[in-house]
Amino acid sequence: MARLATLFLRGCWLVLLLGAGLARAQTPDAGPGVAVPNAPGLASPPLPPRASPAPMAPAGPAARQLSRTRSLKIDVEPAGRALVRRLHPRATVPDSLTALRTVRELVLALQADAYLTASADELHWGRDTVRVRLYVGEQFRWAYLHNGNLGDGLLTRAGYREKFFRRTPWHPADWAALQERVLTEAENQGYPFATVGIDSLRMSGRDIAGRVVLKRGPAVYFDSLQIVGSSKTKKRFLTKYLQLTPGQPYSQQRVAAAAALLRQLPYVRLRAEPEVRFAKNRARVYLLLDERPSNQFDAIVGLLPNSNGASGVQFTGDVTINLRNLRGGGKQVGLQWRKTDATSQLLDASYLHPNIFGTPLEVGGTFNLYKQTGNYLTIRPRLQVSYPTARAGRLTFFAEQRSSRLLLDSAAYAQLGTLPNYVDSEYNSYGLGYSRANLDDLYFPHRGLFLSAQGGVGTKTIRRNASINEALYDGVALRSTQYSFSGRAERYWALGRQGVLLVRARGEGLFNQQFFLNDLFRLGGLNSLRGFQENQFYTNAYGVGTIELRQFTGPEGYVFVFADQAVLQAYTFTTTQRSTHALDSPTGLGAGLSFRTAAGLFQFVYSVGRSEFLNTTFSLTNSKIHFGLTSRF
Repeated sequence: MARLATLFLRGCWLVLLLGAGLARAQTPDAGPGVAVPNAPGLASPPLPPRASPAPMAPAGPAARQLSRTRSLKIDVEPAGRALVRRLHPRATVPDSLTALRTVRELVLALQADAYLTASADELHWGRDTVRVRLYVGEQFRWAYLHNGNLGDGLLTRAGYREKFFRRTPWHPADWAALQERVLTEAENQGYPFATVGIDSLRMSGRDIAGRVVLKRGPAVYFDSLQIVGSSKTKKRFLTKYLQLTPGQPYSQQRVAAAAALLRQLPYVRLRAEPEVRFAKNRARVYLLLDERPSNQFDAIVGLLPNSNGASGVQFTGDVTINLRNLRGGGKQVGLQWRKTDATSQLLDASYLHPNIFGTPLEVGGTFNLYKQTGNYLTIRPRLQVSYPTARAGRLTFFAEQRSSRLLLDSAAYAQLGTLPNYVDSEYNSYGLGYSRANLDDLYFPHRGLFLSAQGGVGTKTIRRNASINEALYDGVALRSTQYSFSGRAERYWALGRQGVLLVRARGEGLFNQQFFLNDLFRLGGLNSLRGFQENQFYTNAYGVGTIELRQFTGPEGYVFVFADQAVLQAYTFTTTQRSTHALDSPTGLGAGLSFRTAAGLFQFVYSVGRSEFLNTTFSLTNSKIHFGLTSRF
């Protein structure tokens, strides 16, 4: 009768607890063991009896007696023995605190497994043994859990399926997870103060039935954005970029995503997470933003040995201008000119316009021009549309045209007996790109991950040159399908307080049945494969792996050592023979430093390279030195 009375009281307690009202989504943890929301508090078992004081006893033996290891013996009814064994409780305990914690975790684990009335009824402390009388009880289960007032759409998005709550064990963690998902959906639909609970609760033996009900509370709408700090970025741009439109229902998901989106902007510094203040059914979002110098002017000068065997050196140049956040609206303009050697020049221009037509879409355009004096000229315009998100990264659709034409004079063409390594061609392609950045700092990252990938497909057309004998085009596919792929992955690890390890892998591939040299990628130099001249390799497919160790000496200064290892299909050519190619694995090693000066960020890199295809080894005579100054304003 005593046991039946105890079970009746516990059952009444469970009914009162489950029907006590609505539960908040944030449920308290039941203790150091398994989290059991809405589970009864476990009364601590009695402490071991205190030994009578012995004034004259030596301290050492007494201390050893108090810390004596005891065996933990658990007495449980036969039906629950197999369940307790599966939980693997400790067989010995070094002290009384560990014994109490072990028993408590055991009871919580049973309750989390739907044995809601499990308890430790008695503890007996012996000289070498702690004996526990454990009551397991019956496993409670759902009879059913019906939809109360939530609506089928909300429950479906929350992951509710009625079959999951019919004749299945009543796990408190499952119920708490459903509460969280329902409230997450509610707070993303304009009800941040919603609560959820069980109504019409019924118990029949160990079966529990009820309806899940939601009290939405007041509907809340976005009011406005407030910028706190020195940032000059306009609120109108940030409102559209973050999709926090005044008058729209409040969404906690968008507020949480705002910080990640703001960290992707190079011209603002986020001082703290966005804050939200509620008043009169309105939510005002405060952004703590400071202005960050992002406009960039780079001028890099390189010294290289003459490639024609003559004594002396030759100069290369790289000038870059980037203007970001024009007039506070997020627009960006870029221009870059590079002179890689005595016969080659490159020009890049770009423009980015965010929030086109008031949408979160970004429209951008790029223009690339590459000229090799006396050989060919290639231009490549590109138009793209991007959709940036906080969680899924940035998705881009692009259309690109690549056109190349020969620059030789007509007399030189007429004397050719074979088709030259350069031809007039055009390649129109379409494709998709994806990128995702999770870096703690865009300019000087210490930790994080960056990923990007791109793929395109299009039609390549070879145009006959009127000055070249048409018979030389026999056997050449004038129209074909061409595929292109590229990818890049970077991972940064913080080593100690100032050390950073960078591991990077990047590559590109161009796939077609035939290639000419003005179709190929150019690899080599400071921005691709250090230790070699700019654009020294011609290739249709390559991969470069980099390991770089940086030691920061200040917020924007560091010294570094690096190793670049590439694998590529290298091409070579002469004016009288068609191109030949072979697999090569060049290596670049070096070190450098970067530090802040009054005029800007000074950079110095020293590197050497080795390549079997070029028949070069690590040598001081073939070393490369690059230095330059980067100014941000």
